[in-house]
Amino acid sequence: MKYILSIAVAGILLNAEAGAQRRPKQQRTDYGTQQPAAQPQGNNYGSDTTITGAQSNYGGAGTTAQAIDTSLPVTVIKTSGSGLVDTVKMSLRNDGAVQKNLVKERTALPYEDIREDDAVFMVRVWRQIDAREKMNLGFRYAADGDNGNQRFISILLQAIKDGNVTAFSGSDDRFTTPITPDEAINAFGGGFDTSRVIDNEGNVSGYQVRPKATSPDSIYKFELKEEWIFDKESSRMFVRIIGIAPVIPYKLSTGDIVANSERPVWWVYYPDLRPVLSKYDVYNPKNMAAQMTWEELFESRMFSSYILKSTIDNNQDIPLSSLYPNNTLFRLLEGDKIKDKIFSYEQSLWSY
Repeated sequence: MKYILSIAVAGILLNAEAGAQRRPKQQRTDYGTQQPAAQPQGNNYGSDTTITGAQSNYGGAGTTAQAIDTSLPVTVIKTSGSGLVDTVKMSLRNDGAVQKNLVKERTALPYEDIREDDAVFMVRVWRQIDAREKMNLGFRYAADGDNGNQRFISILLQAIKDGNVTAFSGSDDRFTTPITPDEAINAFGGGFDTSRVIDNEGNVSGYQVRPKATSPDSIYKFELKEEWIFDKESSRMFVRIIGIAPVIPYKLSTGDIVANSERPVWWVYYPDLRPVLSKYDVYNPKNMAAQMTWEELFESRMFSSYILKSTIDNNQDIPLSSLYPNNTLFRLLEGDKIKDKIFSYEQSLWSY
């Protein structure tokens, strides 16, 4: 009886082994079905298999770089501004129920002259506008018009590109070093991207090189340089904006933003910019007919901001961020003290 069981068990094992040799090896897929194992070949997960003529999607060890065929044509795709001041097509009809001709005739009113002898009080202030605040949402209005995109950064870049204003290096705020329009645009992130051109048969027929696009919504802070002046002849306080600069932080090669590294990219002289701003309307979310120009917005102080630096009790010319490097609340409180000192000077000249 023992010999019969041993022969039966041996037969079962032999049959199982023969069946395993006849059937391919099975493996479980992600969906629970059984399928034959694929033959070893190049994969996309960084194995030691060398891939010829293509690049691994994951760049693992042992893979070779994508082969570039130098005999194929390379086309450089030119854009007007890498996403910042891209060309906007003109409307071929009157895009609106009301013919708007006043915008073409508007000009900025000249400033009232202030004699040097009449300026008995003067303070220089640097402040920053954050377009993410509710009062400043008009700075990020993303619609397109016949005069270009309506974002404030796009208005600045379009004015620089058209030669209406000159951009100056952000290394200092005294407008000492002019830069070209291309340098002003590329200051937000230059470089090029190369992509393959695939024909209908799946073969590489050439390459395209185009500038890297920069999102205009990533630029939402602006710095103002201004002076507050009390004129004794008219007995009133004047504020005159001197320059405007977009502000961005430094970025590492990994794309991470360096903390507390915001700096002006370039400066624009505001008196030169006023005629341009008088041609653009500010977005009004409540009534599109009741609009003001960008020049009127700045002159009427219809924006929210906070002070970065001033000349009051600042003999070392250091910003508030250096006084309170790790406490933004103290910076805001110190900025409010500067506002109170300017306000109190004017109010103390009157008796009630």
